[in-house]
Amino acid sequence: MSVARDHQSSYSDAEPAVESTFDRDTVSFLASLTVHVGLLLALGYSTYFREQSAREALTIIAPVEETIDETKVVLPKDFFVNDRHMAEVGANSSANAEMALSAAEILSDISDVPSPAELTPVDIAKVEVNNVIEMATGLRVDNLPVRGAAGEGTTGAVGAIDRITQDILLSLEERKTLVVWLFDQSGSLTRQRAEINARFDRIYHELGVIEAAGNPAFKRHDDKPLLTSVVGFGQQVNVLIDKPTDNLTEIKEAVASMKQDDSGTERVFSAIYTAVEKYQRFRSEAPIRNIMMVVFTDEVGDDQAALDKTVNLCRRLEVPVYVVGVPAPFGRDETLVKWVDPDPQYDQTPQWGRVSQGPESLFPERIKLRFMDNEDPDPMDSGFGPFSLTRLCYETGGIYFSVHPNRNVNRTVGRNETNPFSAHIKQFFDPEVMRRYRPDYLPSKEYLRQVNENKARSSLLKTAQLSWMNQLESPRLRFVKVSEAELATDLAEAQKGAAKIEPQLANLHSTLEIGEADRAKETSPRWQAGYDLAMGRVMAARVRAEGYNTMLAMAKRGMKFSNEKNNTWVLRHDEEISTGSQLAKAGKEAEAYLHRVVDEHPGTPWAFLASRELQTPLGWKWIEEFTDLSPPPNRTAANNNNNTPRPARNEQPQMLNKPPPKRPVPKL
Repeated sequence: MSVARDHQSSYSDAEPAVESTFDRDTVSFLASLTVHVGLLLALGYSTYFREQSAREALTIIAPVEETIDETKVVLPKDFFVNDRHMAEVGANSSANAEMALSAAEILSDISDVPSPAELTPVDIAKVEVNNVIEMATGLRVDNLPVRGAAGEGTTGAVGAIDRITQDILLSLEERKTLVVWLFDQSGSLTRQRAEINARFDRIYHELGVIEAAGNPAFKRHDDKPLLTSVVGFGQQVNVLIDKPTDNLTEIKEAVASMKQDDSGTERVFSAIYTAVEKYQRFRSEAPIRNIMMVVFTDEVGDDQAALDKTVNLCRRLEVPVYVVGVPAPFGRDETLVKWVDPDPQYDQTPQWGRVSQGPESLFPERIKLRFMDNEDPDPMDSGFGPFSLTRLCYETGGIYFSVHPNRNVNRTVGRNETNPFSAHIKQFFDPEVMRRYRPDYLPSKEYLRQVNENKARSSLLKTAQLSWMNQLESPRLRFVKVSEAELATDLAEAQKGAAKIEPQLANLHSTLEIGEADRAKETSPRWQAGYDLAMGRVMAARVRAEGYNTMLAMAKRGMKFSNEKNNTWVLRHDEEISTGSQLAKAGKEAEAYLHRVVDEHPGTPWAFLASRELQTPLGWKWIEEFTDLSPPPNRTAANNNNNTPRPARNEQPQMLNKPPPKRPVPKL
């Protein structure tokens, strides 16, 4: 016990010992931590170095361009085909396809034109909604459906032929093809048939050049890839080549053998339907061929009731239809065609015949209101072809070529400048501008359904269906005061014209006012321009008519001449409307509508007509003049006293050549 105490005390008396931080357990822990951290760092750096090595090993090698020896490439001299499907195509007269201008997009994933099946006629107000949207069924490029062009303006049919030749080649690159040429046999198309028949030499020669140059479209098939048939139509449909051929001589003889049809009837849709139905076996029997319809006509067709069934058949068999036709007059059914007797033995004096070439929409969408001077403005180009034929081209993937030899967008065209067998169209418009104003190429039920969904459209369509109206029928503007009673009688008689037209204009205005509530909802520039123009013109005509009546009533109450020598009151148009605040307000609204058309739709038929309306001020004012009422002097006596000798008379009879006989204009 004592030893233990001694030992303990020796510790307590001595200097206390320092305790170590790194005992055995701590050292072991730190050693283990160091080893593991080192391993983690080693693994991390090994991944980093591998990524760096991979980056350094990656090398981008640019593709080596293949060099072509141009001296060894054999190209055709007279024809060139671009493998890329161009967005802008077309032709202008004989300038080939280089001056082309497309009027609609070429490719579309789906058609924006609904084609419902089994349409049953119903009342306009009870049209069922059509939700069926089908794929376009025309010519295909890279397995994409081709949507047809709504209209393409040219100055000659031969230029349109060059554009169609390109589409024939595109079709041949896909598979063998049958082309059916359909010709209107009317007298107005006589010269065009001859021009096109002469053009066949170049068309098939160019195809032969390409074949000789080794075009793959020809090497791909064992037999002739391109076959042709010819069909004529008028009152009857005549298949002139029963079995399609590749013999150019046979094709030209068939076209040349066509007899002129003077019936005045053109069954164009029946001809297309008959041709497609006759040759539909080429779409089902091996070897399967594409079929293309190329139509030449200068009318809308007398069998438009067959449009829907023709569209359905062509879409089902994927047959595109190309039409080389005429421009439709803006908002009109008929135009005047200049006819010169094709036989030089007859009188060659130009005559004018009425031909149905429009309108460009399903129903006219333009009010029929003459201008203040009772002028019925000459037809203007609508920018598109007749509705039925253009819709057929659009829905089947073809193109409507609007051909007129006097097409000029820079100035107006006079009647004397119009070529023989062409319609007189005074004004043409830039197709680039008109592209935004394409009509609605829809079946009648779908068209009417969309019309009834917007009151602005329905009210415009209703007013457009009325017959032509005058603003004021030759209003009397000059009144000579012989006596108070006679002046009052003249003024009262002049008021009858205004009293007759005022209720008609008021009816038009009230009908259009119904659509004002939906005008702001309208998004289509075509319908916007149509409604604003109609509203502006009708209101302007109403303000003038009511103002004219008011000014006559003012004169009947009595007016004094500022110059006592004057005896005549004359009405003149004036910028100021001084016949009441209500008419002044209505006049400003009318001008606002018309100016909106001019500002928002420049370069269009609507702006052209709005500017024409604005040229005549809406107000009236009286001015005074002097009219000499003295009788003219009698000069009879002086004439009897004329003793001047007459020149010697040639006793030989003057023989005049007998004029050539004149034939009336046939049914065009």
